[in-house]
Order: sequence, then structure tokens, then C-alpha cells
Amino acid sequence: MKTRKTSNIKNKIEFVPVFKSSFLRPKYWFSWLVISFLICMSMLSVKIRDPILNVLGKLISKLAKNARRRARINLYYCLPELNEVQREQIIENMFSTALQAIVMMVELALYNSKNLRKRIEWYGREIIDALKNKKENVIFLVPHGWSVDMPAMLLASEGKMMAAMFHHQSDLLIDYLWNTIRRRFGGRMHARKDGIKPFVNSIRQGYYGYYLPDQDYGTENSEFVDFFATYKATLTVLGRLMKVCHACIVPMFPVYNSMTHRLEIYVRPAMNDLLSADNKTLARRVNEEIEKFVRPFPEQYTWVLKLLKTRKQGEIEPYARNDLYPLK
Repeated sequence: MKTRKTSNIKNKIEFVPVFKSSFLRPKYWFSWLVISFLICMSMLSVKIRDPILNVLGKLISKLAKNARRRARINLYYCLPELNEVQREQIIENMFSTALQAIVMMVELALYNSKNLRKRIEWYGREIIDALKNKKENVIFLVPHGWSVDMPAMLLASEGKMMAAMFHHQSDLLIDYLWNTIRRRFGGRMHARKDGIKPFVNSIRQGYYGYYLPDQDYGTENSEFVDFFATYKATLTVLGRLMKVCHACIVPMFPVYNSMTHRLEIYVRPAMNDLLSADNKTLARRVNEEIEKFVRPFPEQYTWVLKLLKTRKQGEIEPYARNDLYPLK
């Protein structure tokens, strides 16, 4: 009896991506072209490539109309104190930052991590080291920035055991390559569709958890709490994770500095005030940490996500508003 080939190795412990011969078909040729371009960019000196990627990012920001509209709407709701010109500048810088960060991730995947560490600056690394010395379980709370995967990869390259949850990409080739890069130095990948139990088990076994808290998953297990100048349906699962994993929650945010061509990783003190917090307080504390990271570096955040999709009863979804930044 023949067995059907699958796109990955999936077991109760982790997700392992596997290459498929179908990735060589014409439907993936454009993806291969983009990948080849990113690899070529990673071979250039950062002083040459970053200006090129800056210009290209601004061009892409003009062409990616749907993504740009989502970013405009998010900034309109979240940062109304800024004028239209300021918000447009953030969006253009965001697209440039995205390209620069992605190419640095490709560089980390392809070359010796020891050389790349010369361009890494940690701020608050002593917080991680102190918790390690105490043998504490740790879950990193990491907002969706464009450099989001690199701190986990860098810690794994030092021999730290990392475990992260992720969503599959619609492009199966990109999904395979992205998750392969994430596992470049080891660690476990847990697909969200497989549930949270494998992730919990990894943390209990001493793995550092890597948790991204800011996507909109609807009202289930969420609370409506303040998010910048608006509100957001925010997950409350972090409190349960903290208890069942006996873990400290440590906020962390990576920033790609295009002026110095370096990755700056900011670590804040553990959120020790969550154990007895109710769901609403817990959700708000999560958003507070996101705001503290993002306000100084708004271009680093993935404003293209549908962060504000779920609204209170009777309110229209921002992205469904025909009066707000209609596409031309």
C-alpha cells in the first residue's frame, strides 16, 4: 500500500518542514526569483544594500495598495495625534525596514552567525541571563516587528533551546523556506493549528517560549482593552501560560537600525504583576508593553496586519469602511 507524501514531518513534539518536488513547478518560479534576489542582496555590504533596499521599499509601498491601506487605517486609529504626512512617512519607512530586516535574516540563515553578532546590540540582555542563572522558565513576549524572528535565531545559535508558535503561509514554498530558516540553529516550531499543548510542553522542558501576542483572533479568549488611541481584541491566554508553565513573561522587541546597519534588541523586565491579574488587566498590560516598544520605533511594527478587525457590537470593521482611504 502506497503512502501519501506530505509537505512536512508532523508529530506530537514539533513541526519539521520538508522540501517537496512540486516547489520546482512554474507556479513557484516568481517566489524563487524573489528568493534569489534576497540572497544576492545578502551578499552585498550593508552600506551598499541598505540604501538600495530603502529606495525599493518605498517603491513597493506605492505598489502594495491593499497593504498600504491597512497600514493607513491602523495608524489613523492608533496614532491620530500624527498628521497625514507623518503617518505616510512611517508607512514608507516601514516598507524599507521590512526589506532590510528580511535580508538580514537571510544573511543570518546563510552565513556564520559569529560574524553577524558584530552587528547585534542587546539592551537588557542581563535580564535574560539573570533568569537563566535562576533556572526560571521564560516566555518572551515579542510584538510583531519586521525583525521578529532574529532574536530567537540568535539565542538558538548560542545553544539556547527555543520554542515558538507560528502560522502557516499561503505560499507553500515560502512557508517551507521561512520555517527552515527559523530552525537554522535548532529549536522547535509549533503550528498554531495544532493547539497550544505542544508549546506548553516545550516550555515545561526548559525551552524558551517565543510568543507573539498582537494578532486579532476574535472575541474568544480575548478582551476589548485600550490599544494606543483605540481599542483591540487582545488575547488573555498569556496569564494561563504563565501559570501552567511556571514561567516569567519577558517583553522583547527587535529594531533594525538602517543608519548603523545594526539590529538592536530591547529587553524589558519580567512582567511579575500578572499572576493575580484579571483578564482585562492582563490584556491591557500586554498592550502597554507593545506600546512602549512601538512608540519610539513605529516604522518597525507590522502595521499591515488586520490588528483592529474585531470590533464591539454595532461598530463597523475599520477595513470595511468605504469612506476610509478607498482604493483607487
